[in-house]
Amino acid sequence: MSDYIIATASTSDLPRTWLDEHHIPFIAYSYTVGTTPYQDDCKEESREAVYAGMRSGDLLHTSMINEFAYVEFFRELLQTGKDVVFCDMSQEMSTSYANSINAAEKVRAEFPDQQFYLMDTRCISGGLGTLVYEMVRRKEEGASFDEVVAWGEANKLNIAHRFTVDDLKYLKAGGRVSNASALIGTMLSIKPVLYVPDKGTLDVVSKVRGRKSSLKTIRDSILNDLAKIDPTGVEFHILHADCKKDAEFIRDEIKAAYPQVGNISITSLGVVIGAHCGPGLLAVFYLCDGRMPA
Repeated sequence: MSDYIIATASTSDLPRTWLDEHHIPFIAYSYTVGTTPYQDDCKEESREAVYAGMRSGDLLHTSMINEFAYVEFFRELLQTGKDVVFCDMSQEMSTSYANSINAAEKVRAEFPDQQFYLMDTRCISGGLGTLVYEMVRRKEEGASFDEVVAWGEANKLNIAHRFTVDDLKYLKAGGRVSNASALIGTMLSIKPVLYVPDKGTLDVVSKVRGRKSSLKTIRDSILNDLAKIDPTGVEFHILHADCKKDAEFIRDEIKAAYPQVGNISITSLGVVIGAHCGPGLLAVFYLCDGRMPA
């Protein structure tokens, strides 16, 4: 097996059990519930507790990772003597990204005989998780450092990200919709359907009336993507913020239309994205032949 490290951040929203099983180091973002600080530990029980608390009125705030923390994390990885690939969420969505770049420059100077590759993934949440998952799989199959990096760069924009949210107040708090739009949207039961384009932002595709319509819009977009490729063995990662039944609905619709697809996992959404979008967020991630709005 090739001897190098693939590392990521807690914002990959991969389950802690998978990260531990595959020996994937991650740097944790921090968040506060009220005034109590926490580290994002990627554990399912932590995520479930956060969303239950948010439904009860808890207020969450997230914090960026500073340069010092990145330096310490990267240095510890390189002290193993192995080369390192590090994947965090899109620089367009992360205020921490500039800090990771500065930290990478410093540790490269300390370890000039080792390779350290910092990838601008253009992915977020489970899209980043999908990228890491696929890169790790190739590493475990024997791909070299250069081969895995090349695969990641060639395929990162082929990872579809499809989202819907249930309550506009969280997007309003994050400045993504105005107060008036949030008020009117809530009154009319407007549900935005979002995706991540090639530039790595979180953009609105459409606005529909009602939760069922938003789920069906996501389903239709997925089936449209699958119609363009051979869907055999395509794996899906569905993340939810306390709306497991909706995740199961999407899973069952995909399987009914394309029974030949691969595994469809369902896990809780990570805390960082969840803090900004709220309980009821449903997101689907998978490899396709390019990111399309619908």
